Amino acid sequence: MASEADMRVLIAGGGVGGLALALSLHERGISSTVFEAAEQVRPLGVGINTLPHAIRELAALGLLPALDAVAVRTRELRYLNRFGQEIWVEQRGTWAGHDVPQFSIHRGHLHEALWQAARDRLGPEALVTGARLAAYEQDDAGVTARFADGRTARGDVLIGADGIHSVLRAALHPDDGGIRWNGIQMWRGAVDWPAFEGGDTMIVAGDMTEKLVLYPIAGGSTPATRLTNWVVCAQIGDATKPPPRREDWSRPGSLAEVLPHVGRFRIPFLDVEALVRATPAFWEYPMCDRDPLPFWTRGRVTLLGDAAHPMYPVGSNGASQAVLDARCLASLLAGGDATAALAAYEAERLPKTAEIVRSNRHGGPERVVDVVSARAPDGFERIEDVIAGAELAAIAGGYAQMAGFAAPG
Repeated sequence: MASEADMRVLIAGGGVGGLALALSLHERGISSTVFEAAEQVRPLGVGINTLPHAIRELAALGLLPALDAVAVRTRELRYLNRFGQEIWVEQRGTWAGHDVPQFSIHRGHLHEALWQAARDRLGPEALVTGARLAAYEQDDAGVTARFADGRTARGDVLIGADGIHSVLRAALHPDDGGIRWNGIQMWRGAVDWPAFEGGDTMIVAGDMTEKLVLYPIAGGSTPATRLTNWVVCAQIGDATKPPPRREDWSRPGSLAEVLPHVGRFRIPFLDVEALVRATPAFWEYPMCDRDPLPFWTRGRVTLLGDAAHPMYPVGSNGASQAVLDARCLASLLAGGDATAALAAYEAERLPKTAEIVRSNRHGGPERVVDVVSARAPDGFERIEDVIAGAELAAIAGGYAQMAGFAAPG
């Protein structure tokens, strides 16, 4: 049994989850090496939200100032119908009573902050790029990772934090049903735009057939503007069809394809079509997840983040759950018994994340807009005539309780 002082952890994948794990292990005096498949690390992606339960863990790693410098503290979340009528409003982050904020942030900025912190604390030699995991072998003494370029690495445990297309997941579950597409295509972009509703408000409008998500993710070019993230979702297929080819993920979006969907929304304080047209480049992605797994762990190997539990991007939970995975696993590995730690980690995290995956398939907290759209497709005069406040609170509040970020009180 390796003590934490001489334990070595191999991490396949240098995304949010892998880097949070490396930083958390370093905090506990455990050595790790991150093997990232990309040859060069660049600030990719668009906006995401990171919730207080995850920010609390990143703050414990001393990262709050770095994140505050590049993110927006989200004050309020509003659910609207496609006509801009208000369905449900809730305070977020510190405004909701948490001791830390909810951040709306560019995924690339979050990743850059974690990468730089890992480079500074672990040393550049602990971050290996151009290293795509190909296979592994384990024995009673440790595990050997083999990479596509022929390199190998030896450690006490191997953690697959290599995303929704995880090689390690495929090795552990060769009969896994694969990526599931729900038929929804997403167009996502970000552009410098005049601040709306205080410059710190998140909007979710429409329903799961056509949905609009808006939120600022950074300061803008002037005090009156924000880097504003937008997402348009539209049901263009159904769950019986296979997902788009992998090379069709994150490809440039087309105005001709997205504008007909944008035209359905009437948001009184924002010209959505003008926002989309002003975006120099945006991308399209299929909304995909995978079925929850029966297990993540075999001996000295386990999964983390999207490799373990990719989920639909509703409820702002994907990156946050990866951080929670990392903190849980690092804490358990500090006990020194690697295989026992991995087993305990799976027992703790697998059921919780599986529940979130399943909930997100039904809209998660965003189900409030689906329910109201079904009952009042042409709008309403009073929301109370459509749905009781207690029912709305049960949907939104129940999700927050399940996912672990319910406001104190």
